[in-house]
Amino acid sequence: MNIISCYVVDDEAGAITLLKEYIERTPGLELIGSSIDPVAALDDLTSSNAPDITFLDVDMRLLSGMDLAGMVNLYTTVVFTTAFSQYALQAFEKEAFDFLLKPITYERFAKCIQHAKRKRKLMAKNDYPIREDFFNIKSETKGKMIKVKFNELIYIEGADNYIHIHTTAGKHTTYLTMKDMESFLPKPLFARIHRSFLINVNHVKVIERGQIRMENGYNLVMGDYYKKRFLDLMDEHLVKTDR
Repeated sequence: MNIISCYVVDDEAGAITLLKEYIERTPGLELIGSSIDPVAALDDLTSSNAPDITFLDVDMRLLSGMDLAGMVNLYTTVVFTTAFSQYALQAFEKEAFDFLLKPITYERFAKCIQHAKRKRKLMAKNDYPIREDFFNIKSETKGKMIKVKFNELIYIEGADNYIHIHTTAGKHTTYLTMKDMESFLPKPLFARIHRSFLINVNHVKVIERGQIRMENGYNLVMGDYYKKRFLDLMDEHLVKTDR
């Protein structure tokens, strides 16, 4: 059985205790940490041993769960927990995996975990195309399938219910969403920089003043929500001096 590692961040100790009980009761889950301090939890949630799922309270005093999610959701899958239903829309704008309304019942918790397990199985089925460095899409022409190689994919552009896939060989349009592609493509080779843009970092030529110039000459704008995470990712590849 593939174990799903879990972490709980909530500034109320009682809320952590309840989720600990649920995690311990559920086969296939392992609690690897918890914290009442969201600032202190940041290091754990962005480390090489980051948990698979983080249960994250929205309304915390030192650092809101919304802000913390923006810092960690490249490393861990975020499930928001809160007593305030009005945060639901904002949570899904932050691309949360799920939203659990307090008081959290075990039935609702278990439903979230079953969804997570199904997603892991689906991703496991995608091991073959990812390992082979390509994927296939259905074209606008009925019955036609197009092969796209990762190294030829420059960026993906969202367009309502469709996406445009820009490659070194041209542009393809298919009936998929940006979320479909972001969950499928391997990180950190592909990174979201805007609600409408998902890019291959190997095709980035210049980053300047909130814009990214790709090797095909296109200039793409970084969205405020994605900007810091993307620049942090690029900073990991920055050659630095000891002087």
